[in-house]
Amino acid sequence: MKILVIQQKMIGDVLTSSILFEVLRHQYINAQLDFLINEHTYPVVENNPFIDNYLFFTEKESISKKALLKFAKKIKSNQYDVVIDVYSKFSSNLITALSRSKIKISKYKWYTSFLYTHTFREQKKTKTVAGLAIENRLQLLQPILKKQAQIIQPKIYLTEKEIEDSKQFLLSHKINLNLPLFMISVLGSSANKTYPLNYMAKIIDVIVKETQAQILFNYIPNQETEAKEIFDLCEDETKKHIYFEVFGKNLRAFLAITKHCDTLIGNEGGAVNMAKALNISTFTIFSPWILKEAWNMFEDGKMHVSIHLKDVNPDIYMNKSLKDMKKDGNQLYKLFKPELIIPKLNIFLKNK
Repeated sequence: MKILVIQQKMIGDVLTSSILFEVLRHQYINAQLDFLINEHTYPVVENNPFIDNYLFFTEKESISKKALLKFAKKIKSNQYDVVIDVYSKFSSNLITALSRSKIKISKYKWYTSFLYTHTFREQKKTKTVAGLAIENRLQLLQPILKKQAQIIQPKIYLTEKEIEDSKQFLLSHKINLNLPLFMISVLGSSANKTYPLNYMAKIIDVIVKETQAQILFNYIPNQETEAKEIFDLCEDETKKHIYFEVFGKNLRAFLAITKHCDTLIGNEGGAVNMAKALNISTFTIFSPWILKEAWNMFEDGKMHVSIHLKDVNPDIYMNKSLKDMKKDGNQLYKLFKPELIIPKLNIFLKNK
């Protein structure tokens, strides 16, 4: 059997969808299991032992319909028995439709459901600690599983060399690995997923006062200005604990550095999901318009903890949809003051 899973979205989505391969491999030992992903997300699934081949969707296919059609025809030639389209967007709809696979699976959308042999409506309430992001993906496997799937946590596979090289990198920057080392996800993937910079600085001040930890910042290169602004907003004593120059030059380097950290704290997003996949504890600050139940994966109140504005001020959310919340995102962030987060954060820090 040949199975293709399509997941064209961000790093956290690709990492989460990688669980499908572990489930499939346990039940189809000899199957060919391939993963179609956006090219830049490959580092989070590199070395995954359950995936046979990777197909990369590049910028060329995203901007050219001719290139997309050529790409889809190439995939058709692989003659997959099953195509699982996790996200269901135009490009994946086309690829699936042209694949001529006997089994085509995706989430339900009224305007594309005719393209698939099986579709599933996403659950709105969680049934397990895995969260909706995991549970809804596992639904996609139901038509082809021989028995019910076990809940699986996403994993990242680093090499021994990557772990050792990152250790030496940290030691070369005078970081003491016998003392607490915290990674701070200081910025989200976009402005509307980023906790206000002055609020984040106050959170970092509290972390240092409570733990005296060594602090690393996580951000992508084009966010350096904003990251530096957060550093400048921190108290002078806090700045002494921040190793701003210690930064992973690429995603695999960030992963290897994070592996040596005691915890990751900050904005919800790919960095939190990657830390969980590395078995590093997390404290997550959710954007006010994100559905917490979807992405608070494996939260247990100890190793993994999160907070949402709705947790501390539920009245704001009365009779309002997430779409309404997204529209008011910036204003809602202003209401999500550090004082609302710090009590829960302090409880988390006491266990570190």
